[in-house]
Amino acid sequence: MKKLVAIAALVAAPFACWSSDAGVSAGEIRIGTSAVLSGPLGSQTREYVIGSQLYFDVVNAQGGVHGRKIAYKPLDDGFDVKRAVENTRKLIEEDKVFVVYNNTGTAQVGAILPLAESSRTIVFGPVTGATSMRAQYNRHLFHVRASYAHEARRIVSQLKNVGITRVVAFYQDDPLGKTLLQEVRKAAADEQVKLAAEVKVDPKQPDFAAAAKEAAAAEPQAVIMGTAGTTFPSFVKAMNQGASRPNYYGFSIASVDLLNKELGAGARGIVLAQIMPSLKNNAVPVVREYLKVLGDKMPEARPTPSQLEGWVHANLLVEGLRRAGRNLSTESFIQAMETSGEIAFGNFKAQYTPQSHNGSSFVELAIIDGSGQLRY
Repeated sequence: MKKLVAIAALVAAPFACWSSDAGVSAGEIRIGTSAVLSGPLGSQTREYVIGSQLYFDVVNAQGGVHGRKIAYKPLDDGFDVKRAVENTRKLIEEDKVFVVYNNTGTAQVGAILPLAESSRTIVFGPVTGATSMRAQYNRHLFHVRASYAHEARRIVSQLKNVGITRVVAFYQDDPLGKTLLQEVRKAAADEQVKLAAEVKVDPKQPDFAAAAKEAAAAEPQAVIMGTAGTTFPSFVKAMNQGASRPNYYGFSIASVDLLNKELGAGARGIVLAQIMPSLKNNAVPVVREYLKVLGDKMPEARPTPSQLEGWVHANLLVEGLRRAGRNLSTESFIQAMETSGEIAFGNFKAQYTPQSHNGSSFVELAIIDGSGQLRY
C-alpha cells in the first residue's frame, strides 16, 4: 500500500496548481475513464462503458447539457495500478477532462485519488465498494453504488435467516479479494455467524483444484465468493468435480452473463447481491428508458445488469451537471450535488451532503433462475 501511495504522490506532484475546470468549454464537457477493459474482468467492465455511452448519446442527441455535448473517453488499464495512474494523469493533463468517471478497482481508484485531489478533479462513480474510501469525507469523490459492506451484511443476514451455519469465504488473493474478505468477516462477526474456513486463490497462478479441496473439507452449506471475472466460475467448476454442493453467494461485481456462459445450467441457483433495480421491473423509469434505448440503438444486444449500472451512473452524473447550471465548474458541481437532497430513480436512491458523498445504500439479493435471468 505504501508503494501505491508513493507512486500516486509522485505522479500527482506536477498538478498542484492545475484547474480541473479546463474540461468545460462553450460546446463540450470532457470526461474520461480508466477501467479494466481487457483480461478476465474486461468483459464485464466493457458493459459499464456501453451503458454509459448509451445515455451520453441520448443526452447529446437532445442538445447536451446546457448546450454542451459530453465527450467520453475510456482507456484500458488492464486492472494494473500503474497503468490506472498513468491513464488518469493523461486524462487530466493531456485530455483535460472535467470528471474522472467510473474508474474500476479498489487499489486503482485509491492510487489515483491523490492525483485527483491535487488537480481538483472530480472522481465520480468509481466501481468499488470499499469502505475505506467512504469512511472519510472527500469533497472531490462521489460514490454511486452501495458499499461492499452493505452487500456483505445483506448476504450474511440472509444466510443467518435461512438457518445456514457452515459458511466458507472464498476470495482471490489480491486487493479486491482481501477487501471483500474483510467485509465478510465484519458482517459475520456482527451477525454472530462463524466462518468455517477462509480459502484463497492466487489470481495470477490459480490452483482451483487445491482451493476446492480445501473448501470442501469444511463441509460448507454456502460459499461467499469474494471474487469476480472468470475466477468465480472456475472455482465452481472445480467444486463440482467433488461431492460438495454448497450454495454460492456473490457480490454485485460478479457478472451473471459470464456465469451463464461458463457454467451453463450450473449457474442456476447462484445468488448475487445487486446494487441496481431489476431489469425486469419496467415500472422503474430508469430501467424502462434503458431497455427502450438499447432496443432502438442495439436491437441485437441483450440487456445486462452491468449496462444498467453504467446507464444509472451516467444519469446521475448528468443530473449533477444540469443542476450545476450554465456556469459549470468544479465548485458549482460539488455545491449542486451536496444541496440536491435525495435523487431517486424509482427504488434506487442516492444522496450527497457536505458531510458525505457515499451515494446509495440500495442492495437486493437475486437468484439466477432456470432461464439464466436474475430473479429478485
